[in-house]
Amino acid sequence: MPLTSFIDRFAASQRWADPLAERLQPLIRRAVSPPPLRNLLDGVPLGTPLHPPLTDVPIGAWTTALLLDGGALLSGDEALGAAADRALAVGTLAALPTAVTGLNDLRDLAGQSRRIAMVHALLNVLGLSLSTASLAYRRAGNRGVARGLSGLGFLISSSAAHLGGTLSFALGIRVNRTVGQTAPESFVAVCDAAELQGDELRSVDVDGVPVLLARSQAGEICALASTCTHLGGPLAEGSREDDTVTCPWHGSRFDLRTGAVVEGPAVFAQPCLEARVRDGKIEVGCPAAPGAELPELADLEP
Repeated sequence: MPLTSFIDRFAASQRWADPLAERLQPLIRRAVSPPPLRNLLDGVPLGTPLHPPLTDVPIGAWTTALLLDGGALLSGDEALGAAADRALAVGTLAALPTAVTGLNDLRDLAGQSRRIAMVHALLNVLGLSLSTASLAYRRAGNRGVARGLSGLGFLISSSAAHLGGTLSFALGIRVNRTVGQTAPESFVAVCDAAELQGDELRSVDVDGVPVLLARSQAGEICALASTCTHLGGPLAEGSREDDTVTCPWHGSRFDLRTGAVVEGPAVFAQPCLEARVRDGKIEVGCPAAPGAELPELADLEP
């Protein structure tokens, strides 16, 4: 069995992590309850999840420290050892905001993904602790023990990084859940125009793609992908306030007219389709991009 498969199976089997996560998640939700803070940690202002790019700095710095330590050990060059100390310090400091955004991402997970995320988090805490201890031993002049601690911390943090990849690429955490849904070849009639009234949220099927229909406050017909980009919640079963719709699963809010994210945890906009009324029927489609993946509003031709 490949080592990576063993790590995945090990993390997924740790059922003791479930009750720990159940206690931790309400604390995280309370800590990030102010919407501006929550949106910042989610990455809403950037339009992309914040946690994954932050992981590059500690991983890169710790890898650099490991290589420099190896070079110093082989050559006896103290300058390489001093550079390793600085790289380790950079990685350790950068791990703190990375850990904060990672805990924020844990707040809405459930089932196997939550279990793996908990093991991922605990391994990162252990790796960070070993790196911090290594810095203390380096400062005290005990470089042999320091190298051993940081090397062990690197192995543990690397295992945690692999689990982070499993969460993203195997379980689809923090990826756009509408990717792969394709636009219809032409306009498709979905219902009578008279049937869509007031603040109703209606789900219709457009060539196998669930689409949310609604009228804006100005009476304009809006058509968005009904699958929430966050974790796939059914937007048509959510609630609306003025021209925003709220996902019933985790509370992401979107502008009905543009699909833009108003409030996370979603960071990707809801894809928009064109809508028109012909012969008393509402028609939905993306004739400007037939067969392509559902576009955001900015991708549609005027």
